[in-house]
Amino acid sequence: MKTETGRMILSEKIPLKESLETESYDYTLPPELIATEPAEPKESARLMVIDRKSGEITHATFGDILSFIPPGCGVIFNDTKVVKARLFGRKSSGGAVELLLNRPLDKNRFSVLIKGRVKEGTELRFGEELGAKVEKLCPDGSRVVTFSDSKKEHISFEELLPHLEKLGHMPLPPYIGREDTEADEEMYQPIFAKHEGAVAAPTASLHFSDELFAALARRFETAPVTLHVGAGTFKPVEAKIITEHPMHSEYYEIPASTAKLIESQKKILAIGTTVTRTVEYYERTKKRSGECDLFLHPGNPPARVDHLLTNFHLPKSTLIMLVASFLGLEETIKVYNEAIKERYRFYSYGDAMLIL
Repeated sequence: MKTETGRMILSEKIPLKESLETESYDYTLPPELIATEPAEPKESARLMVIDRKSGEITHATFGDILSFIPPGCGVIFNDTKVVKARLFGRKSSGGAVELLLNRPLDKNRFSVLIKGRVKEGTELRFGEELGAKVEKLCPDGSRVVTFSDSKKEHISFEELLPHLEKLGHMPLPPYIGREDTEADEEMYQPIFAKHEGAVAAPTASLHFSDELFAALARRFETAPVTLHVGAGTFKPVEAKIITEHPMHSEYYEIPASTAKLIESQKKILAIGTTVTRTVEYYERTKKRSGECDLFLHPGNPPARVDHLLTNFHLPKSTLIMLVASFLGLEETIKVYNEAIKERYRFYSYGDAMLIL
């Protein structure tokens, strides 16, 4: 429920039907609360801690997080690595284009987003070495391309990576409203990033410094999963009823040791929504690798993850709906209202919440 100004307000008990309506997840955020730079140092970011049993909300800093995590938890993190997925180039006709790599489709074909009009067969150039050809225009606005260089007509993702490192830019989300800098190459990358393939950062991870994560690992069992975050993570839900939203899929892998932790009786803290979706997909399918297209919301709540560390997300996004799968819509509204009132910083470079 919203006021005349569009700001969410806490209402009476919200029925499941309303919690499945996309409009229920809309809110108005003062523009100055969108974080355009990360907190320095990382641990100085603010942390809102929500105790679901008591309903208590505690305001802290991220450096205090270890004192809030329940003893005996297993902590699972995403070790995907963000690639420099943004390329600026030109069509063979001379017009400027901007390409954002989304994901590999197979060995030589890639799903991308392109700013600038293109048609099937359009050839693109990025510097002297790298070229691309538009193979297909997809109904959802994405394009299928193949890449080539001076050595090979159709190159693989592994062969594309050196070109991205040389020519590409960090794929900062558009709401940050500025071009990427050299500092973003470090700050928009989790300290435990290992496997290249993400085109957006798993943002809850960005708050950890080497020292803080080492301290976490000394006190809790930690385990990785890999889920390569795609551009679809930013796609707003456009269907009136959220269950009608076509959820994007992302490639994931779960090591055997992490699967063992998931199968154990330990409580699990997920570092981020990507970890939550990966663990919950495994809980439902028992598949340790493949394509994850799980959509968590109040009508499809988590079955295995007990606690969630996450940031504050865009309105009408699948991410705020995932938060509501833990808290319920009513409590989610309450928490977001509190964050706005207390001037928390929102989105990828913003502050964090810990749901216990």
